[in-house]
Amino acid sequence: MIISPEVLTIYIIDAIFILFASVAFVISVRIVKNYDVNATTALQYELEKKSYLVATIIRCLFYIKVPFFLFFIFILNNISFVLPGAMCGAGVVNSSSAAVPLLFLKLLNSYLFAYWILLDKDDMSIESQPYIKQKFFLYLLFYLLLITEIYLEFSMFLNIDITSVVDCCGVIFSHTDGSYMAQFFGLPASFYITLFYGNFALLLLSYLVKSRYIFALLNLIFVIVALLSLIAFFGIYIYELPTHHCPFCLLQSEYNYVGYVLYSLLFLGTFNGVVIGLHLFSVDVQKEKMRYSLIFLMLYVSTISYYFLGYYLKNSVWL
Repeated sequence: MIISPEVLTIYIIDAIFILFASVAFVISVRIVKNYDVNATTALQYELEKKSYLVATIIRCLFYIKVPFFLFFIFILNNISFVLPGAMCGAGVVNSSSAAVPLLFLKLLNSYLFAYWILLDKDDMSIESQPYIKQKFFLYLLFYLLLITEIYLEFSMFLNIDITSVVDCCGVIFSHTDGSYMAQFFGLPASFYITLFYGNFALLLLSYLVKSRYIFALLNLIFVIVALLSLIAFFGIYIYELPTHHCPFCLLQSEYNYVGYVLYSLLFLGTFNGVVIGLHLFSVDVQKEKMRYSLIFLMLYVSTISYYFLGYYLKNSVWL
């Protein structure tokens, strides 16, 4: 078990999330079950009034929860000094079996919760509120994911043994341990360059032809491609070290916290791109979402390319 001001902060915030999210869940069940836009009963008026209150609660929770993912990663890096052998958040993740599922769930929830915010905003902008039952039904599903995430978060911190030696990121992301990770890092540089820039080129093409669903699908693929290529290939040019692949060290001061910039740009770009395949926007809003997606992804690709090409221009050699 690990106790620190940062972890206590997470416990307190999670407790608040559970309280308000559970209240919203109970009322959302009533809305999904009984709401009828054509009814004129007292129950209907009561549900309409409560829907505004509940939507506000959920919106506030999700507005906090989405960027809270970066705060969680910051905490992992910050508490790594208490674990023998750990040098960054990777060591903390390595210390608990719940950590990896938790990270994947947090990433998934960030996209889903942001989508709910967008759906709610669209619903509230229309007088008839056509998505009211849909958004509260989705919340019932997202509530279960939120509770699962909080459970895994508690489980991770409660089961960390601060007396056990853990692997550092240099061991976890090693070239020489004979693991699948090592084989993954052993793929040629041309593979990652082709995969990354090829995916982005297809994104540009789908943007030019205004193919909404292909653009959304390519954005979804780009999330995976960008993260894998960053860890396996592009990250070494940020570190200027061919054996350093850790995705957590990018968030440290030694590298100017560039990881926060990269991960934020990647999220904003891919979210705006993926969401147009999930929701029916007006033509103008659809074009706006695609434009925002492309701008953020161009900034991401430019930043990655700056380190990649800049290293060669300075040293006249590839890593």
